[in-house]
Parts: sequence; C-alpha cells; structure tokens
Amino acid sequence: EKLDLSNNNLTGEVPEFLGNIKTLLFINLSGNDLNGSIPQALQRKRVELLLHGNPRLCHLTDSCTKPHSKKFPVAIVASVACMAILVAVLVLFLVFRKKKLSTLEAQQLPPMANVTSADSHEPLVEMKSRRFTYSEIIRMTNNFQRILGKGGFGMVYHGTTLNGSQEVAVKVLSQSSTQGYKEFKAEVDLLLRVHYTNLVSLVGYCYEGDHLGLIYEFLPNGDVKQHLSGKGGKSNINWGIRLRIALEAAQGLEYLHTGCTPPMVHRDVKTANILLDENLKAKLADFGLSRSFQVGGESEDATVVGTLGYLDPEYYHERRLSEKSDVYSFGIVLLEMITNQPVINQTLHITQWAGFKINRGDITEIMDPNLCNNYDSNSTWRALELAMSCANPSSSKRPSMSKVVNELKECIEGISKNPGLGSQEVTTCLDTSVVPRAR
Repeated sequence: EKLDLSNNNLTGEVPEFLGNIKTLLFINLSGNDLNGSIPQALQRKRVELLLHGNPRLCHLTDSCTKPHSKKFPVAIVASVACMAILVAVLVLFLVFRKKKLSTLEAQQLPPMANVTSADSHEPLVEMKSRRFTYSEIIRMTNNFQRILGKGGFGMVYHGTTLNGSQEVAVKVLSQSSTQGYKEFKAEVDLLLRVHYTNLVSLVGYCYEGDHLGLIYEFLPNGDVKQHLSGKGGKSNINWGIRLRIALEAAQGLEYLHTGCTPPMVHRDVKTANILLDENLKAKLADFGLSRSFQVGGESEDATVVGTLGYLDPEYYHERRLSEKSDVYSFGIVLLEMITNQPVINQTLHITQWAGFKINRGDITEIMDPNLCNNYDSNSTWRALELAMSCANPSSSKRPSMSKVVNELKECIEGISKNPGLGSQEVTTCLDTSVVPRAR
C-alpha cells in the first residue's frame, strides 16, 4: 500500500515504526524538514522511499552526526507531533480498507439459497449449500491429508462434512495459481443459480481473507480421461457405457445452453472435466471459466481461455464465443471416447487423424482397441459422424447440443437391441496386447 506525506512541513526524525508495517510498499516523505538518519528497519525493507527536499536528513546512518541544538525541547515536540500524524493517517487507512473489503465481499458473494430451473421438466436436485470458515475446511480435510488432484485453480483434497454425512472434494486456491478471485466468483455465481443432475453439485464455499475454497460433492470414480488412459487404477469402460456417459455430459451442456437464464458457455469442456459417480453417472465440472452469452448471438472475448486441443478454432483465432464453442469441444471429447487417441499427438490433431482413418473406411482402425471389437458398427459410425459434425471448423455447420442429445439417444437405442453390447457393466479387455495405453 502507499503512504504519501510529502510537502506537509513535517519536522523531526523519520519514525522507526514505519519499517515494521508489512503492507507498506511506497512511502513519500519528500518536501518536508526531516532530520536525523533513516531507520535501519526501513533501509532493510523492500520499500520505495522518496526523501528529496529534506536537506537536514542523512541517508546513511554511519555518516550522520546529529547537530547539537539549543532548541532541543522544540525538536522533541515536533517529532512527537509528526509521529502522531503518521499514526492517525495509518489507522484511518487500515480502517477504511477493512470496511471496503467487507462491503465488497457482502455485495459480490450473496448467501447461498435454493434455486429453481427455467425448465421445470428437467431433473433438479435441491440446492443445500453454505459458506464455511477456513478452520472448518481444515477439519473437513483432516489438515489437507488426502490429495485428489491438481488443477489451474489449485489443489483438490478429499474431505468429509463436519457431521460425517457426506464425502466432499475441496478445491483450494493456490498462491501460485494463474486463476483467482474472478474464476472463483464465476463458479460460485453459476452454481448458485443452476443445479442439474449432470452438473457437479456445490456443497459450499470458503471466502476468508486470502483463503478461497470450493466444496463439491465427491465423485469416487474419477474422470473420463483416467478411465480411457487406465491411469490411477481406473478400469476401461465398454462401448455402451461410453455412449451413456457422452449422453449425460451432452445433457449437462444442453442445460447450460438452453435451461439457464441467461444461457451459459462452459468454455473448458474436456474428458478431464467429466466426473463419474459410484454408478459411472457423468457430471460436468469446473465452471471457473464459464460465462453468459446472448441467445443466438456471439460475444467478443479479449482473452481466450480453455485447453489446447479442445478449443474452438473460431474462438481461438477470431475471439468469437458462442454456445457452438462448447459443441466443438464436445466433438473432440466424443472423438477421444471413440478412439482413445491423444487430442494432439506431436503435430497431428485428433480430427486430422480421424479424417485419415474415415477415408479408409475401416472402423476397426478407428475404434479404441481396448474395446476388443465388442461394439455395434452402426452405432459407432453414427457416433463418429456426430463427433466430426460437432468438430466442424465452421460454427454455423455444427449442430446444437439439443440435436447432439437426440442423436446420442438414438445411438443408444440402436445398441440396446443387441444384448451383448448394451451392458452397463465395466469390462476390461484381457488381451495384453491391447491394454490401456498411458498417455
């Protein structure tokens, strides 16, 4: 913070206590009649200090000799007065700053409350969220004992609500995070007013000084990316379950686009942001980059955010953001779930790789080998065509998420007629030559 006391006819010595105020980064004492030496604490402190216009002030303590004065009592009185003025200014500054922060907090983060959906026929879950203190977060996580993962916002820890009734995932802002209060507020604001069965539920949040935290329901089966790669001991999932997961993620996006007022764009749709509960039910997560948009319109974005490989090329190059940006990202997700190929393999994007394989016309070259050829070719071709349609470079040629949902439902209806392919069990290919590839 700054302290400007220039040109105030201040006399006496520079007070020692200024060097002990940790929040001060800039002090301007120029244009006064200060004398004596600069306190050692100020010389050691990394603070910008302006002292010009004080001819009787010594800048180095070892070269400063205090002149004897016959007006010694007057100098003491002046020094005391100077210190009193400085203390009064600092007290007023700190009180005003604290009051301003409290007012800002109250205005920008309203208490959590129940919300309703603009689309009453969609399945909703009652919102039961509240604000937690940082000490409660520490108790929930057992002093941050078990790490679940790490993201752009910070570390994610496993925890349990204080009454022991629910497992939770606690996301805590890291001091080195590239994200911050803006992303934190965006996520709280969104999950305060929307709550849908295929969106991860917010249990509560923490906003206490520099401590920011988000508390979610805990989804024990990790994310889709882990299941595709086999990382973290996750099992491979069969074709029927992959289609159902894709449908549930699509329904979450459809709700953001058509069930919210105003509509929302997620802006970071990827397999790592599709979480799975104990029944492998899919829920979209990580809404820190989401933002609203006008129905049927586009918005200009000065800063492009998202994950490389999943980014809509029109949004990336032209800064044009719309709901079709999410559609593109979902197309990449669907391709990843079909092929289990990396989104970017050296210089080759997954859409280019799939395009080459599609031209050869052999579905077995495209499908994830971990599926062990246990899939219905009609549904796979249909899902592949849908994925490529979503990932069209031109946003005007991409389908809406409502159409994507309908197409995926028809794919699932097709395989449900084949008893061997519609199973909801998790299967693992036993052929060691096609075990999940680490990526």
